[in-house]
Amino acid sequence: MDNATKTAEASTATQPEPTKLSFARIFHRNGKEAPPPLETKPKGPPKSLFREYYESAVVTVIMALFGMTFIVQAVKVPTGSMENTITIGDHLLVNKFIFAPGKSLPFLPQREIRRGDIIVFKYPGNKYDPASDYERSDNKPIVTNYVKRVIGIPGDHIQIEGHDVIVNGKILPEHRVEAIDNNDKGPLEIRTVPPRKSTDAYDVYWSPNPTYGEDSYPIFKKEGNGKEIVVPANHYFVMGDNRSNSLDSRFWGFVPRDLVIGRAMFVYWSYDESAPSSKSMIGPLVDFFQNTRWSRTGTMVK
Repeated sequence: MDNATKTAEASTATQPEPTKLSFARIFHRNGKEAPPPLETKPKGPPKSLFREYYESAVVTVIMALFGMTFIVQAVKVPTGSMENTITIGDHLLVNKFIFAPGKSLPFLPQREIRRGDIIVFKYPGNKYDPASDYERSDNKPIVTNYVKRVIGIPGDHIQIEGHDVIVNGKILPEHRVEAIDNNDKGPLEIRTVPPRKSTDAYDVYWSPNPTYGEDSYPIFKKEGNGKEIVVPANHYFVMGDNRSNSLDSRFWGFVPRDLVIGRAMFVYWSYDESAPSSKSMIGPLVDFFQNTRWSRTGTMVK
């Protein structure tokens, strides 16, 4: 082998191998190779399948409890005091966040309670006739949830003359419908529907032959001069839309602000409790599909 061949082989042997093109090498500040990544060792033993499911379940429960505590709550309507706006068997979702206590921030969907809102609250009890609260096992103060419409807010002057609700000297713009309550867990039987005015915000239902009148409302005798009351601070005057069959502020007093749970949003399920039940072996399943009011499911409450 001649000297020229040996020199070429030595040059080839000492020549560095070409490096592969990489973006890390091109954009490295110092033009030097980046240090190799540090090897990371797994910390602790791998999670078992049971542990992964358990942790997922715990997180789900915590999120559900947070939502039910601060954001939404599900309630069932057992009585007909809000018919036909809300019917017996309606299951509602309540927005608890909108009326959260404390100062409302401008970037959050919060506001004060307004006249006309349908609210869910803890029944404060009948301070005019406390003994009546023990006549029904399903009507316990501070335990039972009520659903009513706000008629008077703090500072309002309220009177009731016949079917007219007068707030601050003006008749409240309501669409008054004549209806019969048959007390059979079904919707009211509509008799007369007058033309709706553009100012009528919602429907209310009165019996053509009411069993009581404005002279029999205890709140006007206990809290006012017999004909007029003034809603105190941090309290609300509420009434059911089924005006002739509603146990509301007219009979047991004002609703304190701290007993308000939230605003009724929409019906997520409605079951017709007045419909007959199936007696077959798969009766509950048949009843679910036959007696569910599908047309009411998902409807907004207003």
